[in-house]
Amino acid sequence: MHKRVMDSGPADDTHATSTEDLMIAVEQLVRHVRRSATAGGLSTAASSALGRLGREGPQRLTELARAENATQPNMTQLVTRMERAGLVRRVADRTDGRGRLVEVTELGEEVFRERRAERAEALGQLVGELSEPEQQAVRVALPALARAIQERS
Repeated sequence: MHKRVMDSGPADDTHATSTEDLMIAVEQLVRHVRRSATAGGLSTAASSALGRLGREGPQRLTELARAENATQPNMTQLVTRMERAGLVRRVADRTDGRGRLVEVTELGEEVFRERRAERAEALGQLVGELSEPEQQAVRVALPALARAIQERS
């Protein structure tokens, strides 16, 4: 049995959509937007880690691995590859002389910005193909969902 989200508008405008249908739509949207980002030729894992570092700033490798749901050995390998590509560097932690942080380089910031712009363009094109009422619904619903996620954190 699926939980239903009911449309508050006239019955002939749209039909009731199950949460499973919404989940499928979100997955398709995320896949489409992620595939549109090609700058830097990054893997999904590298793109995600670079994005996190670009948004949140330098992090310890252990923190990055935990946030990215990766093992420390896998994150170490990924960071090493990204370091060789010039996207990140390891620097001393100013608050703990023994610790090291992973931070984005200028090239990494440029790739991060390019990938974000590519994703924004892909999303903008999709939204542009919708009717005006659908566009307005997306402009209201997506930020509302993002706000709900932030409030949970």
